[in-house]
Amino acid sequence: MRTLKEQFEKEDGVTFPGKTFIDELLKPIFYDQKEHLFDAMFMIHKAHTTMLGEQGILTEEETSQILAGVDYVEKLDRKDIEYSAAYEDLFFLIESQIGDKIGDDLAGKMHIAKSRNDMGEAMYRIVLRGYLNDAIKNAEQLAEAILYQAENHVHSIMPAHTHTQPAQPTTFGHYLVAIYDNLQRDIHRLKQSYHTVNQSPMGAAAITTTGFPINRERMVELLGFDGLIENAYDAIGAGDYLIESAQSLISLMTNIGRWLQEFLRMTSKEVGLIKVSDAYVQISSIMPQKRNPVSIEHSRAIASSASAEGMAVIHMIHNTPYGDINDTEDDLQPHLYAGYRKGIRVLRLMRAVILTMSFNKERAYQQARENMITITELADVLARDYNISFRKAHQKASVVATKADQENKQLYEISLHEINDWLGDVDLTAKDWQEIIDPTYFVERRSITGGPNPEVVKKMIQKRK
Repeated sequence: MRTLKEQFEKEDGVTFPGKTFIDELLKPIFYDQKEHLFDAMFMIHKAHTTMLGEQGILTEEETSQILAGVDYVEKLDRKDIEYSAAYEDLFFLIESQIGDKIGDDLAGKMHIAKSRNDMGEAMYRIVLRGYLNDAIKNAEQLAEAILYQAENHVHSIMPAHTHTQPAQPTTFGHYLVAIYDNLQRDIHRLKQSYHTVNQSPMGAAAITTTGFPINRERMVELLGFDGLIENAYDAIGAGDYLIESAQSLISLMTNIGRWLQEFLRMTSKEVGLIKVSDAYVQISSIMPQKRNPVSIEHSRAIASSASAEGMAVIHMIHNTPYGDINDTEDDLQPHLYAGYRKGIRVLRLMRAVILTMSFNKERAYQQARENMITITELADVLARDYNISFRKAHQKASVVATKADQENKQLYEISLHEINDWLGDVDLTAKDWQEIIDPTYFVERRSITGGPNPEVVKKMIQKRK
């Protein structure tokens, strides 16, 4: 009777690659490589072969034949390329197919002074720079939509919140410019990540370059990189371009997720400030009155998922050796690609939502009159115009807030006689009191740099344009 081990080895095999190794590692990696790295791989084959020919390492005839073989295989229907246990991965299978066309010896020459290490790093960078470029483009389009709506709402007064509580009046335009500026910093981070990613590792070979007289700088040009990672050990071993790309994605999605949460609050019936276009809401299967802002809900969930993909990247690199290591390669890369695909979906969805949404100015203005959120102006007026120390003025404003709350009154429901009675030794003028309870005046008064005054916000928008 066979032991458990013998039975397993009978089914799984005793030579490389075992069936479990194929099913759980080689085959999934093969199809990930085929999906993500196929085009970048051929780009590198052609560039490296061209450089070898220019350097005289290959003859002109060899260069021409290899490039023809590479071109032939590249044009084959990739759908027909399937995993085979005869080859360790996609790259050896492609080399074999090129060898079938031009001969194995000649096909092998295209790998002179090239390692799976520098080639792999270059492929990852080529694919990742494409995602970063797409993310930057879509983030800039979202920013444009935000600024467009900000310009429409420089006069749309609304309550600002601190600690989730109504705090002071502002405008929707002022609020949106804040979101815009936050997004611009994330766009800057994405662009910095692109610069870090778009550097060539080619010619580093395994980790110490090569004895062949190659031209690493020429590979920078042929592959469209911005520069060269000079130190070969750094080119293969660092991997910090992955961390930086992941961190930029995490920052972008976390920051967007925060105002997505705010938008969902504003779309609720109870708050009722934002109305999402019919094109981006769904109705309930049982409650016909519902307008569910699912486009924002999905965006929030997808943003969290994208951020989680970025965190997976950082955790996979954490505490790995400084050098060539599988942890930063085939198992990690799909997390970055998936994360950026998800992030780009969020950017596109929210651009559509923001461009087409409407804002309830009347309701927002009424909310800005409530909850005593202009009372800061009472303290300011007392300190500025009635020669009362600010600390004492703040205390008097606090007394008014307490009494108004006890009597369940809004500030605009308090008469001038009552307010002067509560203040004690101060007689506010009718004009001052009317301005104190008016959120429009509150906003206009805040006209220093960065404030919500409409003219200030207009200048901010023009500056950003």
